[in-house]
Amino acid sequence: MREAMIEAGGLVRTFGEDRAVDGVDLQVAAGEVHAIVGLNGAGKTTLMRMLLGMLRPTAGTARLDGAEVATAGPGVWRRVGCMIEAQFVYPELTVRENLRGAALLHGLPRDGIGPEVDRVIGEFLLGRWEHKRARTLSLGNKQRLGLAAALLHRPSILILDEPSNALDPAGVVFVRDLLRDAAADGAAVLVSSHHLDQLARVADRITVLHRGVIVGDLDPGGTDLEERFFSEVYEADRVRAARATGAA
Repeated sequence: MREAMIEAGGLVRTFGEDRAVDGVDLQVAAGEVHAIVGLNGAGKTTLMRMLLGMLRPTAGTARLDGAEVATAGPGVWRRVGCMIEAQFVYPELTVRENLRGAALLHGLPRDGIGPEVDRVIGEFLLGRWEHKRARTLSLGNKQRLGLAAALLHRPSILILDEPSNALDPAGVVFVRDLLRDAAADGAAVLVSSHHLDQLARVADRITVLHRGVIVGDLDPGGTDLEERFFSEVYEADRVRAARATGAA
């Protein structure tokens, strides 16, 4: 059995009376792409933010490479790449300056930063804009820059929230290949997306999250993914409503 690099154990996060995430258990192994799908407001981003230490859980545990997220040291965080909700991009810096900054933040040796920045500028097709300020980029190129910053240091743990947002069809395929390549290199990849068809081509597992609860799984190799997704969501709502009225 492959080692779990990303772990959620009974994770709960409340905002007032709202349970945005409600007892989620999840594991992502090295070399695996684990996808989370759900409607808007399902709790995907909240879950990822807890796994990255951006939000403190109300209850439960989050671990990265066996370390509790709340107390994980620099050695763990240097191996993590992420993009949550928006690109981690400084608008007044150029593309190249942003990538150099990302390399420094992730602890790359200074003498190795130049070659790595050159590499991702080429891989992410950012050469035409490398000396442009990030605020002048299109949404799609900002997304590419954010992804380049997240992957520049070759992370072994990768957590991406809707990485194909604002990308054209070629960009969506590009992201799919990125995820596959990262997993092939041994990374544990946790990704959320609305592109079920694209996820099915790269994911080893697809988990359905609804109203903060895992309500089922989808077989990436199966058919009618969208129909089965909505079937699981509607069934979860039916059971919830029945319990609320005492009918189940």
